Amino acid sequence: MKGVCRSASGCWPFIHSQPPKMDYMVKKARETNMRNSGFMIAAVAAVSTLSGIAYAQSGLLIGTDAMKEWNLIVLGDLNSSSEVEGRTFVGGNLSGSSSNYAIAGGQPASANGQPGLTVVGNVTGGHKNLNNGSGAVIGGNVESGFNLNGNVQTVKVGGTISNTNVNNNIVQSGLKDSDSNFSSNLDRQKSLLSSSMTDLSNDFNKLSSNSTVAINGNRATFNSTPGTDGVAVFNLTSDQLNQIGEIAFNLNGATTAIVNVSGKNITLNDNFLGNVDGLAEKVIWNFSEAEKLDLSTAWRGSVLAPGADATTHNYIQGSGVFANLKQDGEMHVGTYNGGYTPPSGGSSSGGSSSGGTSSGGTPVDVPEAPALGLFMGGVAGLMLMRRIRARRAAKKGE
Repeated sequence: MKGVCRSASGCWPFIHSQPPKMDYMVKKARETNMRNSGFMIAAVAAVSTLSGIAYAQSGLLIGTDAMKEWNLIVLGDLNSSSEVEGRTFVGGNLSGSSSNYAIAGGQPASANGQPGLTVVGNVTGGHKNLNNGSGAVIGGNVESGFNLNGNVQTVKVGGTISNTNVNNNIVQSGLKDSDSNFSSNLDRQKSLLSSSMTDLSNDFNKLSSNSTVAINGNRATFNSTPGTDGVAVFNLTSDQLNQIGEIAFNLNGATTAIVNVSGKNITLNDNFLGNVDGLAEKVIWNFSEAEKLDLSTAWRGSVLAPGADATTHNYIQGSGVFANLKQDGEMHVGTYNGGYTPPSGGSSSGGSSSGGTSSGGTPVDVPEAPALGLFMGGVAGLMLMRRIRARRAAKKGE
């Protein structure tokens, strides 16, 4: 008489009421093990896919995408007594007297989840003001304290935080000990910015000029003649820049204008004339060789000087990238938002540590602890299922 099978783990196709022979049991056990192995392989593949999704959502930025995200990027230390209208990234320590961050209201929220202030190291000196609910991520300790202004803010701190009135805000501390990814992700972002910004600046410096600078007395007129890609390129020396005192800039439809200035010591003390609309978002002043940069007049366009120790005494309207900065002048939005696309095969299209493009179009893979936990949990569950099935098979064979 045929039996009825209701076991979720599989049944023997028995006809007689007698138990099956041992060789048949061994065969079925082997088949079960093969099925379990298949299940495990499929689970590993599924978890690998989930891990890839988690990696892609890490939000790390490089190159021109980083310049669009942050109003100010300091790869090393920032000593500030001033303010930044947009978002700020500091790869070292933030010090100085009281300073202000994310003060421009009405700015769109970061599509990458970046707060108003990111500091990989410590925050010391006078109180720092975080505005418009922008929040902060700090890798080390906050000794200066924060004034949290505007909407509810989230502040994440790797070490300790002092001199801060939490009120209704969310302040988390000690994260470098409780979250294994907290410090490593900050360090990775710093490393990626350092390498990609240097690569980007060097690649800009290799571009051939397609536009001209007309110098008449103390005045220089930049006339853009962009290529089919919308990019205009100017090349001049720091000595030539020092000879002028006034700048007129004609974009002439360029989506990005790159001004390469050679020289180790840079002085920016020129006045801008005429219509300056759009210069902040479309002009990049590139100082790939600069080791020292001093700015004393209001400057239009982004300043890319990843190797320079800089001092600013007036505002920059655009993005700023420096090795270290003594900031006594404001950083104004808008940030760079041009249409430059790096050439394939150039150093800025990847670099040894980035694995992406200098535009930052492809998020960089960063391991996430939840994905690893999911993987280990899946493997443990499959091993448990395998043992249960083996025990059931053994009992039925007794």
